[in-house]
Amino acid sequence: MSMINKEVSDFRTYAYHENTFKFVSKEDILGKWSVFFFYPADFTFICPTELEDLAEKYEQFRAMGCEVYSVSTDTHFVHKAWHDASQRIKKINYPMLADPTHSLSADFEVLIHEEGLAERGTFIVNPEGKIVGYEVAAGNVSRNAEELLRKVQACQFVYAHGDQVCPANWKPGEETLKPSLDLVGQL
Repeated sequence: MSMINKEVSDFRTYAYHENTFKFVSKEDILGKWSVFFFYPADFTFICPTELEDLAEKYEQFRAMGCEVYSVSTDTHFVHKAWHDASQRIKKINYPMLADPTHSLSADFEVLIHEEGLAERGTFIVNPEGKIVGYEVAAGNVSRNAEELLRKVQACQFVYAHGDQVCPANWKPGEETLKPSLDLVGQL
């Protein structure tokens, strides 16, 4: 079943952010763009490479009005310990959400019940709190922050210009397509 246009359920969870613990809730995501970046667990192998890649693009996401939230089933205390111990994770300036009760992982349908971990799921959420793009990959396949940035830009463009679509490899400033009723049967 598709997650497109699914509204994110109400939530309130701890986060480790800017060397402190704080709460993040659904209220915090409304009115702006968000990326939820699920990963299996702290202190693992592929995860730090992905999270570092995302950290290196974080200011570009912020400049577009998009907040990034990394999410694992670890606690906020484990996030802090990992942040303190890892040179790669020290680069993170975005909130690291804790999901020890698995409520977020279950809501986004990335929970691996048998293991109590999350799949590698990436979700783009619009200012209304609805999922407008997502990707779920096997645990041994890493993701690319540059491509995620491009997808957020495309989602933002389509959100602002509902009568246009972004073709393959589209980047801001490039030509878009405007579907014609004559072409609908050819899609």
